[in-house]
Amino acid sequence: MTMREAIARAGRTLASFREFSLIAVLIISGVLMTTMSDVFLTKANLEAILLGLSVEATIAVGMVILLISGGLDLSVGSALAFAGVVTGLALTALKVPAPVAILLGLLAALGVGLANGLLVAKLKINPFIATLGTQITVRGLLLVLAKGKAVLNLPPSFTVVGQGRLFGVQYPIYIMLILVIIGDLLMRNSRFSRQSYYIGGNEKAARLSGINVDIVKVFNYCLVALLAGIAGIMLTARFGSSSLTVGSGVELRVITATIIGGASLSGGEGSVFGAFLGALFMGVLANSLNLLGVDVYWQNFVTGLILIIAVVVDVVNERRKALQK
Repeated sequence: MTMREAIARAGRTLASFREFSLIAVLIISGVLMTTMSDVFLTKANLEAILLGLSVEATIAVGMVILLISGGLDLSVGSALAFAGVVTGLALTALKVPAPVAILLGLLAALGVGLANGLLVAKLKINPFIATLGTQITVRGLLLVLAKGKAVLNLPPSFTVVGQGRLFGVQYPIYIMLILVIIGDLLMRNSRFSRQSYYIGGNEKAARLSGINVDIVKVFNYCLVALLAGIAGIMLTARFGSSSLTVGSGVELRVITATIIGGASLSGGEGSVFGAFLGALFMGVLANSLNLLGVDVYWQNFVTGLILIIAVVVDVVNERRKALQK
């Protein structure tokens, strides 16, 4: 094999790597932004990107697994807010210790996921309809619980979760990275986790092969809701208050990130690392637009446009694969 052939083969191998193109885009974007802004590569700005990324990337770990299994969850924003409000009320109204309040918040989010899982897996309700209904129901429940008001003045024993630092880096960044690493390793090596690929690829065949499809589906809905709850608690701790409106629109940003990272709305494809890269791309894009002085309304337009493009590319790829079979 000649040197040219070896280089060409290596290039094809890299190009076939799911996340390679996204890594290349991120590197190119970073280089361009470095030439356009002196602030981009500063420690403060990079930490701001990662801190803003911590919410979407944490939820994306669960969302990509759910998409791989053929599911969809539009209620993660409500689960996020629900966990924050329940935690805040437990701290201020019930006066329980911070660990107990956090546990109650996570259980509240887990309850949302369990409801979604049962509606989809047991009652066979379309995931879009089921999770949209849950989203609206939980938002209404939040208004009742908090009486339409934000929960303020949370104690330092809790806010340290979102504001504390280790080696100069805030805790939510570490939590996000740990969850991404664990999620990626499990999806690549765990037998139970890899069943999601079989279910998303062909649910009927998965059932015939002995996979308990309903259990996996319920687990995946619980997982994404639990991770949304963790994100909600991190966000609540960062700001020191529980907001009723926090998390609005986060589900669309997370779904966009996972599709950009290689997941398919048809199921059977995707990776946690790819979802993280997709979320990182969205974070870098938003940060770059801010540094360039682009109006926030245009930023929402760009995010929506990227979602449309990502879905179109996904549909085109699915049709191409169908023609090749």
